[in-house]
Amino acid sequence: MTELLYLIQLWFAVAAGLFAIALGLFGRLPSLWSVGSIAVVLLGLLIQFGYSVFAVVGGEEAAVDTVEFFAYLVVAIMVPIGAGFWALVERNRWSTLILGVAALTVAVMLVRMNQIWTGSY
Repeated sequence: MTELLYLIQLWFAVAAGLFAIALGLFGRLPSLWSVGSIAVVLLGLLIQFGYSVFAVVGGEEAAVDTVEFFAYLVVAIMVPIGAGFWALVERNRWSTLILGVAALTVAVMLVRMNQIWTGSY
């Protein structure tokens, strides 16, 4: 897990989450902007997954536990997929709020993944 990729993902996930929550509080339905922002969060997680697999195959390990790191990463990937599916199936303002909560959940999980990878608490 590189520091630059982590920081980009973290700040984008926080911004996307706050943006979607604001849209939901104003009663907006899921749109290209809200669903698209969670899709970018998912894309970042997929890039992180690819990089992490490549790094582990290359001999790197997480400072705490590599299996726990990948468990967090896989669940973090599932969160925006589930929220995006929900937003496409049930199109109301609550779905937009769910997208925001999902993005903020990913941000929290990214912080924990960074702690597991680097060993810093």
